[in-house]
Amino acid sequence: MEFHSPEVRQTALSLLRGGARNADVARQLDVPLGTIGYWKHQDRAKRGERVDIRPSLLCPRCDGRALAHSAYAYLLGLYLGDGHISHYAKHKVPSLMITLDDTWPGIQDEAEAALRTVFPHNATCRVRHSGAHNIKVYFKHLPCLFPQHGPGRKHERRIVLEDWQQEIVDAHPWAFLRGLIHSDGCRITNWTVRNGKRYEYPRYFFTNKSDDIRRLCTDTLTKVGVEWTVLARGVDPFNVSVARKASVALMDAHIGPKY
Repeated sequence: MEFHSPEVRQTALSLLRGGARNADVARQLDVPLGTIGYWKHQDRAKRGERVDIRPSLLCPRCDGRALAHSAYAYLLGLYLGDGHISHYAKHKVPSLMITLDDTWPGIQDEAEAALRTVFPHNATCRVRHSGAHNIKVYFKHLPCLFPQHGPGRKHERRIVLEDWQQEIVDAHPWAFLRGLIHSDGCRITNWTVRNGKRYEYPRYFFTNKSDDIRRLCTDTLTKVGVEWTVLARGVDPFNVSVARKASVALMDAHIGPKY
């Protein structure tokens, strides 16, 4: 890192206070533009002047920026199913990555649209993965918005919503369920034969190894009036099933098949 003398810094501040542009001061004193901007920011703050912060840096939890609750509830469901937060050394800020199968391009589009709604000032991107795409956004305060983030796999640690998250899920339960089903769920058609006649009937499944995440799903299903059962995969109760006709109709009205 290059250090600059107090004299250079004071000269820069004098020019800036006189109305000179950051770029002109940086060029005149041979100081990086970012350093000039940082000096100006600190100087204005010390003198009690209003300092505007870029919207892309503001956090709904720390700074009170507005949060799109319905889109957040959907993203929370996606995150609990197929999302994780990474912070690689080469990047300055963490990234939220949701891995979605290429079989369902519509869900990828919906996920990216939700990211843009929740993070309107942060760029999103898609990174190709084997048979899938990672839908990503970079934001310094991701752990504030997804406090379930932590070391290890989700099913190996406790997953509990904070009170403010639960309030959002209670207000937008179908958006949350839609995110869960779009990540770790499906709508399939079962069939059976009775008296020589074949009958088909749809049902929904949600499959997740985490007892806590499955409980979040079933608690929310119960709140919206959907009947469910748990089916074991071998000896493990990983599958939440919705098969009753009225409950499937409710799910169809608010979620529907993947697309």
